[in-house]
Amino acid sequence: MLKILQTNACEKDCYYCATRCQREQPRATFQPDELARLFDQIHRARLAEAIFISSGVVGGGTRTLERMLATAELLRTRYAFRGYMHLKLMPGAEPAAIARALQLAERVSVNLEVPSSEHLARLSSTKRFTEELLAPLQIARRLMDNDPALRHKTMTTQFVVGAADETDREITARAAQLYRELHLARVYYSAFQPIENTPLENRAPTPLLREHRLYQADFLLRQYGFTFDELIFDARGDLATAADPKTVWALHHPEFFPIEVNRASREALLRVPGIGPLSARRILQLRRTCKLRTLEQLARLGANAERAAPFILLDGYAPAHQLTLHLTA
Repeated sequence: MLKILQTNACEKDCYYCATRCQREQPRATFQPDELARLFDQIHRARLAEAIFISSGVVGGGTRTLERMLATAELLRTRYAFRGYMHLKLMPGAEPAAIARALQLAERVSVNLEVPSSEHLARLSSTKRFTEELLAPLQIARRLMDNDPALRHKTMTTQFVVGAADETDREITARAAQLYRELHLARVYYSAFQPIENTPLENRAPTPLLREHRLYQADFLLRQYGFTFDELIFDARGDLATAADPKTVWALHHPEFFPIEVNRASREALLRVPGIGPLSARRILQLRRTCKLRTLEQLARLGANAERAAPFILLDGYAPAHQLTLHLTA
């Protein structure tokens, strides 16, 4: 996938961003026909089979998005590109522009960056959370719900983690709401890394482990049947670093375990550390013809058998190799 900006000029002042309006750096802009022609050449050379177009904001969100739409129009018409296209919706874009983006692209997105207006105020004086960032996603959702031709399109967003003193609880609460109300396909998390000559250049970078734990919690919400209320946070409101969120949940719910692998439902299997959707499906398939009696069998099905061992029974017996787990508070 070619990921590219229509322009790196920007009128917004996001305090962490390399392309913020008050940061001195070379600026460049693609005209729509120029960018469309360039991608056509790249695509024909088989160097990329998909395109993701974003942009700095110049002249307002709608005008910026219209330039991106002009590029997309050329790719779909003049160059007959039928592959995957992702378009970033610009802050404050009008419904007509959002509707056209949905017609042209398979996926659209808006980077919310933070979970609330209060946190956004710590990162920018030129953006409004509800009116400019959340509203385009809400508009896109309504358009997809009301037009059968758009219902297969998808939406995503991204959070910048650790730049605005937000907690993991606040981030995951917003993510859970977005999945529930706007049916987002994915939420992405990006650990804050300071950039020279920005207001946050001296702020400590966010540990990548924090980003990783948020992704693990996100998978629990999307694929494992967990609800936000089941996630466990520390006193500050952050996820544990010593263990993944599912293991933390398991250690806090000893009454749920051990479960018998040969009889447990898919939902129960997904609560076991080390067992994911794929290995759970394979377990359900295999036990139609035979019983699982060893950790080796479990491992061959793709499960992390050692992680699962303390929480399961195999044909009525605890696995031979038990692990002692220590969770640091």
